[in-house]
Amino acid sequence: MEKNKKLMEKYWDKLTSEDLWEKVIDASIEILLILLVSWIAVRLGKKFIKKVFLIRMRSPLSHSERRQRTISRLLQSVISYVVYFSAIIGILSSLNIKVAGLLAGAGIVGLAIGFGAQSLVKDVITGFFIIFEDQFGVGDYIKINAAEGTVVEIGLRTTKINGATGEQFIIPNGAIGEVVNYSVNNSKIFIDLQMATDADFEKAEGVINKYLETLPKMHKELIAAPVFLGVQNVKGTEVTIRIAAETLPQQQYGVARTIRRDITKLFEENNIPMAYPKMMFYGKDEGRSV
Repeated sequence: MEKNKKLMEKYWDKLTSEDLWEKVIDASIEILLILLVSWIAVRLGKKFIKKVFLIRMRSPLSHSERRQRTISRLLQSVISYVVYFSAIIGILSSLNIKVAGLLAGAGIVGLAIGFGAQSLVKDVITGFFIIFEDQFGVGDYIKINAAEGTVVEIGLRTTKINGATGEQFIIPNGAIGEVVNYSVNNSKIFIDLQMATDADFEKAEGVINKYLETLPKMHKELIAAPVFLGVQNVKGTEVTIRIAAETLPQQQYGVARTIRRDITKLFEENNIPMAYPKMMFYGKDEGRSV
């Protein structure tokens, strides 16, 4: 009993000693300063990188805005990792924890689990080559396996894609196989319209060609005036005509909708019949048996 009492007094003396609380207060202030400096360093570093790459993107010598944007995002991520890792080391040192011993132990543990982290290494290496080879960049519209959408972030480990309906795909870089990039080259589209077989084809061709020549002035996304290709197919009471257009990447759908709307209106104004679904009824002769 006496022994336990002395032990309690010993610990109480330690907890109430001025030296202990001075060390606690000093360590707390040091940790707060480390966190504050780290936060400021990350904010300033990210702003500096944004400003530098914004100037590069505005420069006439910049060949790829999306590549600059991708590298900018990656460097901002790297700065966060480096600064906060350094902050953790500083906090451990302020708590009188031997960092060198921890790092040595971490190296041994890392070697032990290295064989099980092959997928992580594969992700990092693949991410490096994606950025180095400029396979795709932030802002590109791409398709990877079942994921399709706009790239919002490329890291050394994962790639994030926002889908058309709001979903986000997070894909490990090592799992990226075949990639379809819709944002590198100009987009091409074929626009099919249906005319009635009894329509005046030469009149329709003249109206369409005259309209198509006016489009480049009104739509900057068009590379050149769309081309009227003529009759694509004849089926029953329908004649399918086709128009080909080339636009800037991912701008073809809006142009196609505009062309369909305007040509439909022009056909109505020029009394050129469009093809509409028709129902045909067949009657039976009165004297014929069922």
